[in-house]
Amino acid sequence: MTFRGLLLAALVCLGAAGARAQEAVTVIRAARVLDGTGRTIPNATVVVRGSRITAVAPNAPIPSGARVYDLSTLTLLPGLIDAHDHVVWHFNPQGRYHAGNDGETEFEGALAIAGNANATLRAGITTAQSLGSREDKPLRAAIARGEIPGPRLLTSLVPLTERFSADSLRLLVRQRKQEGADVIKLFASKSIRDGGTQTMTDEQLAAACGEAKAQGLRSVVHAHSAESMRAAALAGCSQIEHGVFATPEALKLLAERKV
Repeated sequence: MTFRGLLLAALVCLGAAGARAQEAVTVIRAARVLDGTGRTIPNATVVVRGSRITAVAPNAPIPSGARVYDLSTLTLLPGLIDAHDHVVWHFNPQGRYHAGNDGETEFEGALAIAGNANATLRAGITTAQSLGSREDKPLRAAIARGEIPGPRLLTSLVPLTERFSADSLRLLVRQRKQEGADVIKLFASKSIRDGGTQTMTDEQLAAACGEAKAQGLRSVVHAHSAESMRAAALAGCSQIEHGVFATPEALKLLAERKV
């Protein structure tokens, strides 16, 4: 290696060492930690270097220079996951559900959405799956950039319905992926208020869920009735939401299909 190469390698090593040296270390002391595997760790010390937990142990040594939070009377547990959320749904300034054309300004709506994200995180939910709205995309980006507090957000963006043909649904699934969707949301039944009967045909479900799988995305299906649950399972969809009118036969099929 030339002298110039050695110098460059040394500078790279020094830079990496400096970055590690500057990495913030946070220590949390707690009366107990529930580690998510069924274990309880008493008198726990949690060491966090940068954004990564590097140690969880009883009475672990505290690194020098660490910022210490003494929660020795409290219990810690891993961040919760909300698998079905609608973070952007909110109440308007009049205290009513915002459904459009109610006089709310975009600025008021943005503040309410940011407030929802903050409240969700403060409730202990560190990952939320929002199913789904177009506004989820800029919200997800703002949270990821650290501009507003909120949980790690997964979103389907705009859901798909029976209004589209099978070929159109395949195209829309590919479009959602290009737009940045983490998951595909489908409405395969009416609401519970309308009896939850099946709305998407078997062909439509097979097209949408099959294309989602081909694109490496999960498919989450709104299905209240047993018939819509059965159709989604047979179509190879990933997940059923709600299932209020499920029957033992429908649940057995879901289990067999690992839905």
